[in-house]
Amino acid sequence: MLSGPSGKHGNPGTGQAIPPPAPRSVRLPPLRAFGLPLIFTLGLVALAVLDPVRQNPKLLWSFLGAGATLFAWNAVLFGSALRKGRTLTLEMVLRKQHYLQAGAQGSVLLFWGWHWPQVYDSAHLIAAQLVFAYAFDMLLSWSRRDTYTLGFGPFPVIFSINLFLWFKQDWFYMQFLMVALGFAAKELIRWDKGGRHAHIFNPSSFPLAVFSLGLILTGTSEMTWGKEIAITQFYPPQMYLMLFLIGLPGQFLFGVTSMTMSAAVTTYLFGLLYFAATGAYFFYDSYIPIAVFLGMHLLFTDPSTSPRTELGRIMFGVLYGLSTVALYDLLGRAGLPTFYDKLLQVPILNLSIKLIDRAARSRILRAFDPAALGRSLALRHRHLAYMSVWAVAFALMSAAQGVGDSHRGQWLPFWQQACNEDRPYACAYLATVQSTFCDAGSGWACNEFGILQAEREIEGPGPAASLDLGCEVGFLPACLNRNRVNSGTSGLVSMPPTLDDYPIILRGSKGPITDRTPAALYTRACNQGWPNTCGKVGEVGSR
Repeated sequence: MLSGPSGKHGNPGTGQAIPPPAPRSVRLPPLRAFGLPLIFTLGLVALAVLDPVRQNPKLLWSFLGAGATLFAWNAVLFGSALRKGRTLTLEMVLRKQHYLQAGAQGSVLLFWGWHWPQVYDSAHLIAAQLVFAYAFDMLLSWSRRDTYTLGFGPFPVIFSINLFLWFKQDWFYMQFLMVALGFAAKELIRWDKGGRHAHIFNPSSFPLAVFSLGLILTGTSEMTWGKEIAITQFYPPQMYLMLFLIGLPGQFLFGVTSMTMSAAVTTYLFGLLYFAATGAYFFYDSYIPIAVFLGMHLLFTDPSTSPRTELGRIMFGVLYGLSTVALYDLLGRAGLPTFYDKLLQVPILNLSIKLIDRAARSRILRAFDPAALGRSLALRHRHLAYMSVWAVAFALMSAAQGVGDSHRGQWLPFWQQACNEDRPYACAYLATVQSTFCDAGSGWACNEFGILQAEREIEGPGPAASLDLGCEVGFLPACLNRNRVNSGTSGLVSMPPTLDDYPIILRGSKGPITDRTPAALYTRACNQGWPNTCGKVGEVGSR
């Protein structure tokens, strides 16, 4: 996020706060004031009458329970305000960082949802979180002070949370609790930062980290769409380019380029070094997973909860990149879901910003502060300079297929060769991909998975089960191999995929293949390096 709901963000290189726009204030008696959170509460209850909510009793009770809690809180606070004769103030401020960030996040949701319908199907659930957030934030503010600032603040918080973690409908009350924790942390957990009282934690990344940790410790990740979110965000074409472009306005206005750039470049360089050392890819199908790249643009880059010095921001980005790598490896070795790799570390990084700034201002590191080179430049010119460097770096990574849609790690031929050469983790990953494609209906993948299980120590129910599936969908070599496995005969048969297999096994990490004509499939297979397919492109085209 570019900024939390406090609305203030640091001026990079100077450490000064950019003043928010002047608020429009309205003084309200308790009856009128508490009508506002009541309106949002009634909006939440109104969403509960929608068919998708009413058809799931557990989801319905989540809505009604959240609404009842807000209504009770509103009633208690209204009674207290009447007894004490409080006059409450509503300030209306439309802060640029809020609606700009909400626009960027909203465009990601729309683009992603066009290629993964679950996003659009959940629009009413996102709307429910928004109205809940407004009511909760109002009630919490007026419980602690007489003034509430009304604007677009809840939008980037809710959109950011929903770009990374959703609870499934049976457990949707946890989503409301996650939103409540974010706003409570923003309001209650604060410190002095450069002479002003500011929230410590990003109000979206803090609840994401806390709930992620809880899900890991309780082994209940299946309650969420977390894994599916991390996978399907790569479905849209040119998603890396899209994220790069939507990040530019915020980078120009708020100077967060150095954080995004240093995080992405650090992760990419690590991936290059890992590939040079092992001959395999650390993140398997990318140098920077798309969900991690999203986090580098729209999650940890909140100026209010990041270092104030430019060198500190670069260090902050480097630490985010390295911690993502470390968490991915740690979670993978422990057999835990790896999609938490971009979420768990952000609050710890938020807590470290004063230490990072202190190190950046030290005598040893001060000479390396890039802000010293650009002090003669106007602030926006300095932002443009950083953006230009980042644009060049992104272009180079794209040209080298470091980011983009054509990373070799997506395609099975690379992992088949890597497994044959006994590269680290290659056979285990190949087995995972083949098993996935087998479940999707590829008889060839079932047969190859069964052969891999028979020849190597691969976890699973055994080769016979995979070969049975391959035989059931009509891949004859799988039937032959099943009989050989059952009779203890050696020499399993491997055959090329059929045209029926290609729409499944050629998709890689992207969404479903739409052009399934033989010519298109053979062209795609040739480009991915499948043996004996390039010649068939001309044969099919000449018919």
